[in-house]
Amino acid sequence: MKTIDVKKFLESKNYGDRFTQFEQSTATVGEAAKALNCDEDQIAKSITLYNENGDGAYLIVASGNSKIDNRSFKDTFGIKAKMLTYEDVERFVGHKVGGVCPFEVLSTTKIYLDTSLKKHQVVYPAAGDSNSTVKLTLEELTNLCDFVDWISVTK
Repeated sequence: MKTIDVKKFLESKNYGDRFTQFEQSTATVGEAAKALNCDEDQIAKSITLYNENGDGAYLIVASGNSKIDNRSFKDTFGIKAKMLTYEDVERFVGHKVGGVCPFEVLSTTKIYLDTSLKKHQVVYPAAGDSNSTVKLTLEELTNLCDFVDWISVTK
C-alpha cells in the first residue's frame, strides 16, 4: 500500500482535509511529534505483533509514550507478545514500517485500540508512509478504522 491509498480512503470518507504530507520523516513518534508540534503521547502509534497462529497480525493503536505490557497482552490474547519482523509488517499489515496505520490494512490484521488513547481528544496516526499523518478526534478514529475492540495492554 502507498500513501495515495490511505489518502484516497480518507478523501472517500470526507477526511481528506485532515491528511498532511511532510517533507521530513514522521516515521517515529518523536519525528511525528516534532513535525506536528504536538506532545509525543498524542501520536497514535501502531504496534504490530504476531497473532496466535503466526500467520497474521494484531495491530494495536496506542498513545505515543505507551509500551506493551507483556502480562496484560498475554491475559488478553493468550499468547506472549512478539513484535512482527521488519519484513512481516508489510506482508501481514499492508503498510511499510514508519507508515503503519489503522486504515486500509490487509485482512490478516486485526485492529485493536488501546485505552491509552482515551487521555487525548485529538490524536495523529500515520497515514500510510513515513512522511504523512492524519489529525483525528477519538470519535473520528473509531468511526474510520475497522477495529475489533478497545483493550488495555500497555503501560
